[in-house]
Amino acid sequence: MHWSKYIKPYLKYFILGPLCMIVEVLGEIFLPKGMAEIINKGVPNGDVGYIIGICLLMIAGALIMMAGGMGGAYFGAKASVNFAADLRQDVYDKIQNFSFANIDKFSTGSLVTRLTNDITQLQNFINMLLRMCLRAPGMMIGALIMAISIKPQLAMVLSVTIPLMLIIEFFIIKKGFPLFQKMQKKLDALNSTIQENLTNIRVVKSFVREDFETKKFTDANQELKRSGLNAITVMIFMMPMMMLFMNLTSVAVLWFGGSMVAEGSMPVGDLSAFITYITQILMSLMMVSVMFMTSSRALASGKRVKEVLDEPIDLTDTNAREKEKQVQNGVVEFKDVSFRYYKNTEEHVLDHINLKIEAGKRVGIIGSTGCGKTTLVSLIPRLYDVDAGQVLVDGTDVRDYDLNHLRNGVGMVLQKNVLFSGTVEENLLWGDESADIQEVENAAKMAQAHDFVSNFSEGYQSSIEQGGSNVSGGQKQRLCIARALLKKPKILILDDSTSAVDTATEAKIRSVFKNALADTTKIIIAQRISSVQEADEIVVMDEGRITGLGTHDELLKNNETYQEIYASQKESAQKEGA
Repeated sequence: MHWSKYIKPYLKYFILGPLCMIVEVLGEIFLPKGMAEIINKGVPNGDVGYIIGICLLMIAGALIMMAGGMGGAYFGAKASVNFAADLRQDVYDKIQNFSFANIDKFSTGSLVTRLTNDITQLQNFINMLLRMCLRAPGMMIGALIMAISIKPQLAMVLSVTIPLMLIIEFFIIKKGFPLFQKMQKKLDALNSTIQENLTNIRVVKSFVREDFETKKFTDANQELKRSGLNAITVMIFMMPMMMLFMNLTSVAVLWFGGSMVAEGSMPVGDLSAFITYITQILMSLMMVSVMFMTSSRALASGKRVKEVLDEPIDLTDTNAREKEKQVQNGVVEFKDVSFRYYKNTEEHVLDHINLKIEAGKRVGIIGSTGCGKTTLVSLIPRLYDVDAGQVLVDGTDVRDYDLNHLRNGVGMVLQKNVLFSGTVEENLLWGDESADIQEVENAAKMAQAHDFVSNFSEGYQSSIEQGGSNVSGGQKQRLCIARALLKKPKILILDDSTSAVDTATEAKIRSVFKNALADTTKIIIAQRISSVQEADEIVVMDEGRITGLGTHDELLKNNETYQEIYASQKESAQKEGA
């Protein structure tokens, strides 16, 4: 990435800000000289007119300074805020294009920190840089020239002070930079802890784990505190050192300058101005030290933001050969498919899968937990890419589709149902943002959600809290099914999406799938055999392999795994009935 991308659109602000600060510097350089003129000439001669004239010039200079300072602050803010906004947008867009593997590389808390705190650090640094980059050196050079012009011999004091201050700044900043990097990582950990706790607060409370979570947060908070104190302590050391040198220099100037005034080789007004210029020089060095102090943290933050922007996306449609193709029929075929989540291991989640699902068929997938059912169907909309083999949709490798076209043709109700803050209607419109209310209601009716939504106080305009926390598990599942149906996909994948629904409601949903969605390919992952026994074909999986394929009756006759699952569930049902 190139940072210039975020500077060019606002280049005028990046230029005008420092220039305005130069105007302020010129005023600051002029004022001490005017005061010296009053003390040296106006007061001894009792020339009131001369004093008033100089005072008026000083007032005019002060007004110009004020205008320059305000302009510098305004343009600095415009440049830094726009820079941060564009950068934040690009980072967010990049994250939206991440594959699951990319997201796994960064924790969610870390990505939130990079989008917020890290970019804010960069914004603050740029704002300070634009106000100080010309002001600090400009003041130092201007004041140094004026000090030398007043008394070169006295200015020799600075030949000792300035190098020592610069050396100390260098070592402090060198030590502080890695500490700020460490602090940002601790902030990542704290944000991850907060997010995990708040997202799962109901589980925490139901298991009475508040004390455990509080301790976990306290540990993360203490780690951040220690890391922050270590970094800040190093930087805090800089300011007292700068003040010490500043005070020692002022004492030296007063000592030698006072002797010169007593000897009559230097006017009192010049000594007053010289002390002011010395103070300006040392203050400019302090500004530089503060800027470097801020830069050390900004550099750490910039490196972290750059890591996100430079992260190569491992799942793209750049090389897709049929980008214009849409999913038309919904034929799905797995050809010798193998897949691993961790590419550096030999353990396959899916191992040489061969399966063809014809258009419009209703196929059930059943098997033990962790056998690869969800992973298998995740390959269809290309949420992951295969390690070996091919996944074909309508005879075309999914890698040759435009990702948007492929995923628009596939409706997926995930195992973990997610709703977003907003109204019921807004959540369902995720399936088709152009759908009218009649289409929304029809989709809800098919998913058996219309009745309970109608009973809400505001119907489809009722608010859904973040994550759907104000609706039951069964209601959430039906709303997610309705959202997928509104998409009118050619392939509909239901990943254990009726587990929280009662059997009567589930039967109604299955009836809709059979009749209203006759032309849609339906893939149903389930734990209950009753959810898939009416399917045209049932796939039995075990340890990443297909161990059985057939109808319910066929599998009961010849598949041992299916027989065991059926017997176990039948026995459980009988015990519940008893």
